[in-house]
Order: sequence, then structure tokens, then C-alpha cells
Amino acid sequence: MVRTVFVTGASGTLGRALIPELLARGHGVHALVRAGREARLPPGCTRVVGDALSAASFVASVPVASTLVHLVGTPSPAPWKARAFRAIDLVSLRSALAAARARSVAHFVYVSVAQPAPVMRACVRVRAECEAQLRSAGLAATILRPWYVLGPRHRWPLLLLPLYWLAELVPALAPRAQRLGLVRLEQMIAALVWAVEHPCVGQRVLEVPEIRRHAASD
Repeated sequence: MVRTVFVTGASGTLGRALIPELLARGHGVHALVRAGREARLPPGCTRVVGDALSAASFVASVPVASTLVHLVGTPSPAPWKARAFRAIDLVSLRSALAAARARSVAHFVYVSVAQPAPVMRACVRVRAECEAQLRSAGLAATILRPWYVLGPRHRWPLLLLPLYWLAELVPALAPRAQRLGLVRLEQMIAALVWAVEHPCVGQRVLEVPEIRRHAASD
């Protein structure tokens, strides 16, 4: 079924990779972008200039009963960016939820982060708070929980692959190693497309193993 999709964080790495895939599959895409960054959007989508931190700046442009994919997050997350996580990740999620409720969005797709986790606690804490607010909103929602998405300029964790392989051989460590596993950008995009095309009733969470599985079945 062809769907109408509103994407926040459209000019980021995930957004710029996701939009062409959705368009190629026949979906209509409305992409939220800050003023001055319109040129970063892929061709073929409807550009919506606004501020992801302010629902009032874009709510009228969210198509009624559409799918909203929320991709906004702090650029280059790091342990010392605790304030940014609250100012960007949390505030943008609240804005997206406000817009989703106002426009009776049919399905909300949110990219969170794997949790619990031994590092990046400030980020994990805020994303868990975002998930709680999404659950409280009562919207039909799919939450994806990658740990690290490998892509352009984000490939150094490939050095850790031998450690992942060893950990997955130890029964006590395998579940954690899989939940905090690495996901390629192509897998993440395929899983997001799958979530858009398979809306759920209620809410569901896709951990790293599920993200990989749905990507493989696409």
C-alpha cells in the first residue's frame, strides 16, 4: 500500500538515505528541513521548512493520518553532550508527538537506541524517556533500537567485530552482544522501510536482531 510519510531529521544521514528508498517504492514523502538546508534533501520529496524543536513551525504541513518517521538527534553523540540530548533529542520528540496527535498520525516510527547499555548513559537515559513519552501518547508506534549504525565516516567500530564474534560464542554474553551489535546503514534503512510499510496496532520495539532480520527479508 502506498503511504504518505512525514520525515523529521530529513537532511541527516538516515533521512537522506531513507527518502530515496521510500520514493522508489512509490510512497509520498514530506521532508522537514531547517531553512538554508533545503539543498541537502533528495529530489522528489515535498520540502517542509521548519524547526524540529517547535511543532508550531511544521504541524500544519503534516498530512492527516500519515506515517511520521522521527529521525532527529544530537549530531555526533558523545558522553559529554548530556545537555544537548535533552535540548535536542527530548524536545524534538515532544514536538513531533504534539504534531502527530494534532494531525491524527496513523503510525509513528521512532529511532531510539539500544538499552540498557554500559556507555553513553546520558543518551540512553534521554532516549528511554522519549520512549516512555511515546508510549504514554497512545499512538501506534514502532521503536527501532540500533546501537551503532555503520556508514560514511562511521566505520571505526568495524575494528570491534572480532570482539563481537567472540562474545557471541559465550552463552552468557551472546544476548548482550547481539542487542548491542553493529548495524550497517543499508540494514537500518531497510528496517525503517519495513516499519513504514508494515504499521502495527499498538506499539512494538525492534532490537538489533530484529532490525537485521527485517532488513534481510526486505
